[in-house]
Amino acid sequence: MEPLMELRHAFKIYHPGEGEVRALDDVSLKIAKGEFVTIVGQSGSGKSTLMNLLGCLDVPSRGKYLLEGQDTAGMDDRKLSAVRNRKIGFVFQGFNLIPGLSAEENVELPLIYRGMERELRRRLCREALEQVGLSARAGHLPGQMSGGQQQRVAIARAIAARPPVILADEPTGNLDSRSGGEIMEILRGLRQGGRTVVLITHDEAIAARTERLIRVADGKIRQDIFHRPTG
Repeated sequence: MEPLMELRHAFKIYHPGEGEVRALDDVSLKIAKGEFVTIVGQSGSGKSTLMNLLGCLDVPSRGKYLLEGQDTAGMDDRKLSAVRNRKIGFVFQGFNLIPGLSAEENVELPLIYRGMERELRRRLCREALEQVGLSARAGHLPGQMSGGQQQRVAIARAIAARPPVILADEPTGNLDSRSGGEIMEILRGLRQGGRTVVLITHDEAIAARTERLIRVADGKIRQDIFHRPTG
C-alpha cells in the first residue's frame, strides 16, 4: 500500500556553500494512513523543519516529499497553499484564536475562506465542536475559556473541513498536565476515527503516549520505533 506521507532522501539546506547549514540531512520517512506518530527532538534538532516539509509549509532543497502520492517538491507557494487547505489540519501551541470571535466563529472562519456555503459550514462547525466536547461553549469568546478549552477549539477548527492529516505542533506545550492529557485523548480519538495524526514535541512523556516514535537530532532521524503507548 502506498504511504500517505513519504520523504525520499530529503535535504533542507540554508546558506549553501562553505557555511551551509543542513537543517535536514538525507531524511527518508514513510507514514501510513491512520498512524499516530510523534516526532520528538530538542530545539535545533531539525524537528520543526521536518514539520514544515510534512505540512507543506516548505519544500526540500533536494529530494522529494509525496503526500497521497503527489510530489510537492516542485510546487510554488500557491499550489502548496492549495494542498495544505485540502489535506492538512494544523494545531499549534499558541491556539491562534481570534479574541473577538466566538468559538463557533473561530472554527467557521477557515471554511468561509474556502468559499463553503453557509448551511454546510455551520453544520461542520457544530459537528467539530461536538467532537471535542465543546458544543455548550460554542458562543463563548476565547477569553472566557480555559487554555485546554481554547486548544480544543483550535482542534475543532483544524478538523472541521475533514482533512486526512492532523499536524499538531507542541499542542500541549501551554497546558497543565490534566488539560494536556485531555488533548492527547482527543487526538487519539481522531486517529481512531481514521485520521492520520503527526505530533511534534520535545516532551518525552507526551511522546511515549503514541505508538510510533521518531527521534530527530542534528537534522537526521536517529530512531524510528513502534512501541506500546503509555497512559
